[in-house]
Formats: sequence, C-alpha cells, structure tokens
Amino acid sequence: MKSMYDIIIKPIITEKSSQLVENLQYTFEVQKDANKVEIKDAIEKIFNVKVVAIRTINVHRKAKRMQRYAGFKPAYKKAIVRLAPGQSIDAFEL
Repeated sequence: MKSMYDIIIKPIITEKSSQLVENLQYTFEVQKDANKVEIKDAIEKIFNVKVVAIRTINVHRKAKRMQRYAGFKPAYKKAIVRLAPGQSIDAFEL
C-alpha cells in the first residue's frame, strides 16, 4: 500500500500556478499510477484541508538539446487541486 507522502511528490510553483492560488487551486506533481481518490485523501490528510475537485494531467516527455547532445525531460503526472472556500495551503504562500 502506498503512503500518502509517496503519492504527493512535490508542489509545482510556477507563474501560472501562482495565479491559480487566487482561485483556491493548487498544483502538485504526483505519482504516475495515483488516481484522483488517492490524491484527494493524501492532500486532505497532509494539509488538513477540504478538497472540492481534482484535475489530473499526464505531462509527456519533452525533447531537449544541449549543443550536440540530445535527450528528453522526463514525463510526470500533475494534479490541480481545488479547495473549499476559506481554506488554504501555507506552502504556496510567498
């Protein structure tokens, strides 16, 4: 059985995800095989918040070049979590 700390890998803090925080939406990188129910339970238990909705996105690997060397950035799964009004996650507050 997966631990809730294994399901949530790290928060994704970008310019777009910072704008989503105003709408009570937070972005996390999660395990590829995690489903929405597991992600919801993990977020609620780790941060003590009420999750209203979850959207998941499989981000495909991306080709990258550094001069003559070619390679790929790894693929990952991203979850956008919407919280109930009045709730917030302190990790995203700057």
